[in-house]
Amino acid sequence: MQEYRQIVKDYWGNISFRPMQEEIIRSVLNKNDTLGLMPTGGGKSLTFQVPALAMKGICIVITPLIALMRDQVENLKRKQIKALAIHSGLTREEIDIALNNCIYGEYKFLYLSPERLITEIFRTRVQEMNVNLIVVDEAHCISHWGYDFRPSYLKIADLRKLLPDVKVLALTATATPLVADDIQEKLLFKQKNVFKSSFFRENLIYTVKKTENKENDLVTIIKKISGSGIVYVRSRKKCAELSILLNKHGISANYYHAGLSYEVRSDRQLSWTIGKTRVMVATNAFGMGIDKPDVRFVVHVDLPDSPESYFQEAGRAGRDGKRAYAILLYAPSDKMIIEQRLRINFPELDVIKNVYSALGNFLRIPIGGGKGSVFDFNLSDFITAFKLNLNTAFSSLKILEREGYIELTEEINNPSRLKFMLNRDDLYKFQIANASFDSFIKLILRSYTGVFNEYTVIDETSLARKAGVDHEVVVQYLVKLSSMGIIRYIKQKRTPMIAFIEERLDEKNLYISKENYRLRKERFRERAETMLHYASNDNICRSQFLLKYFGELTSEPCNYCDACRRKNDRELKQQEFEMIKEEILAILALEPVKPDNLINRMAFEHEKVIKVIRWLMDNKIIDSMDDQKLFLVKK
Repeated sequence: MQEYRQIVKDYWGNISFRPMQEEIIRSVLNKNDTLGLMPTGGGKSLTFQVPALAMKGICIVITPLIALMRDQVENLKRKQIKALAIHSGLTREEIDIALNNCIYGEYKFLYLSPERLITEIFRTRVQEMNVNLIVVDEAHCISHWGYDFRPSYLKIADLRKLLPDVKVLALTATATPLVADDIQEKLLFKQKNVFKSSFFRENLIYTVKKTENKENDLVTIIKKISGSGIVYVRSRKKCAELSILLNKHGISANYYHAGLSYEVRSDRQLSWTIGKTRVMVATNAFGMGIDKPDVRFVVHVDLPDSPESYFQEAGRAGRDGKRAYAILLYAPSDKMIIEQRLRINFPELDVIKNVYSALGNFLRIPIGGGKGSVFDFNLSDFITAFKLNLNTAFSSLKILEREGYIELTEEINNPSRLKFMLNRDDLYKFQIANASFDSFIKLILRSYTGVFNEYTVIDETSLARKAGVDHEVVVQYLVKLSSMGIIRYIKQKRTPMIAFIEERLDEKNLYISKENYRLRKERFRERAETMLHYASNDNICRSQFLLKYFGELTSEPCNYCDACRRKNDRELKQQEFEMIKEEILAILALEPVKPDNLINRMAFEHEKVIKVIRWLMDNKIIDSMDDQKLFLVKK
């Protein structure tokens, strides 16, 4: 194990491990299939990067998040670790070269989306690779019971059959016990092996604020809490409206959603990260890549769809270990919104098929064609052309993606890349014969490494600055060299894309599993109603509620959330509450007792005993029989 400690020191410095990191690393190095359950910000990447570096060969990392792939690959490259990513934004030639480099180029990490697993080119080449580990990120996506089930994840089991001796590390921040069991079964674990960090956050105080005027309460809350924060809403329109409202009240705020250009989003995120902007009002598009430990509050103005998404988003507060607040604003009208979301998120099957047909026509894909093809895609142009409702069209496309027909990528920064097509000797001859290009080629070679072996990300503006010329002059040189066959130059693109995973089908042959559709809809409703219960119930400790949802059944009340404070404020101090609770539990440990008899046996005020009994029943610590006798729930 000394080797991995040296790796940590060499690449990450003298860091201390967070809970469960070292245990997971040991399990992987001992050649065990492993499931790691670690909360958001728990340092998941270290658990596979360290053992993968300690072993010979390449580690395959499967993740649905292209932005995450790019971010992690760039971080690894900065540490001089050879890594690459394959996703729908690359040309077939780039993918071909990348896979060759995985076989022959001594690369340590290959990131790819689950949809890439089923391509013939990958299935053929992966068997030639010396794979040391398969990492499945966002592993809850493989489970029908998970909150973001993706059929493409089920193909990972086929990868295991192609690489029978390679172990799997599955990672997720949000999995109930049922989902954790399902992950291990679907990934063909020979035996269960789960490492779970407690999801308890001692420094994070959960609060639900019941209100009839969310805007006024939002302003009041932010004025009371110092430091920076995030305000989550569901609609892009509300992002802008609340940002304007906060600024009017002297609170520095901006907004963020997927409809903004990449440049605008990047600028706004940077401004917030460095503290120039205090509050970011955002949709759930604002999440991946947030690296700001001193977030003091996260406020949800709208009810989240699930405890999983709420826990992840709220967990972005207080990663520095200092006091932080997760606040949910709840209004009675939120109950009605669940049904509205069900209708929006789950259009009728005929509607989904119509959207699929319109998509094929919009992209001019013939029936039977399009498999493996990638297209630039503007959702606004699409809905305008076919007079579709935005929410209905987007929800239909997401269902088609989860059914494995398409891969939808919202706008990403796909930077410029180039690769030299000549070897060094032939390039030198070209430079001698074409002196006008010599200085420019030397500039490229000085600025970037690996340009003969792989497509390398370049920055035209940086090259222009070094050369002392305009940006357009650099582009002209690159285009000219590309046309001459000296380099292959792929210009920067920042547009959404759609990849057709399967060939286009006609509507009558498009199969959407009614069972999957029904199951997803039911699970969506269950999760939404769980969030409704979280928001509307005043008697259960907020932290306990969430921890129990994720399988931590023995957690204690936090004593700081609004429910705990309310309980303590009702003339029942914590010490007295604990005394009453312990006496009730001691009595019921011997035998079931009717409520009146139990109350009369206690040497406390009846009203206080009743309050504690109610609390114990709300938290499912005690329950009642058919004859109304109270009994202790066994755990």
